[in-house]
Amino acid sequence: MALTITDECINCDVCEPECPNEAISMGEFIYVIDPAKCTECVGHFGEPQCVQVCPVECIPVDPAHTETRDQLEHKYRTLMIASGKTPSL
Repeated sequence: MALTITDECINCDVCEPECPNEAISMGEFIYVIDPAKCTECVGHFGEPQCVQVCPVECIPVDPAHTETRDQLEHKYRTLMIASGKTPSL
């Protein structure tokens, strides 16, 4: 499942640098997460880093982009290969 950032976002800038897949960027008004790049940190960390650092807890699972653990691992591998890195999974 990809994550999403809700309207409660206060644009504190702490989530963007924590994303190992560079899935977080500034949207029109608040930060947004690209579901094509979000692996919930699978392959990198045990838990989503953006969720860990968010001071207002505004980063839930995006129900519009549900994925299994296997799908997230596959996405992680695909992203790593596309960026010229070797996947660790």
